[in-house]
Amino acid sequence: MPKAVILMQRYKKMLKTFITLFIICVVVLSIAMLFLSVRVLLKKNGRFVKMHVSQSKAMHERGVTCVQSQDFAMRHKSPYAIRECAAKESEGCGSGN
Repeated sequence: MPKAVILMQRYKKMLKTFITLFIICVVVLSIAMLFLSVRVLLKKNGRFVKMHVSQSKAMHERGVTCVQSQDFAMRHKSPYAIRECAAKESEGCGSGN
């Protein structure tokens, strides 16, 4: 047989294997998504469980807050903050010069 025919047969076999594997992957992912969404689909007004710290009552009771909220609060300028000197160290801070 010519080399081109052999290569074409290999290509067709690889393509068939790829398509079969792709279909299997799509089916497995579809089943996984179905299982993950059972609660949402079967329950009236179903929703996914809220997993974020800021939306959890138990975390609020324990005093745990979101890191992003803590970061925002720390960066927010407080009216009670002590003003720091922005001058260079060599010039001195509040020296009146």
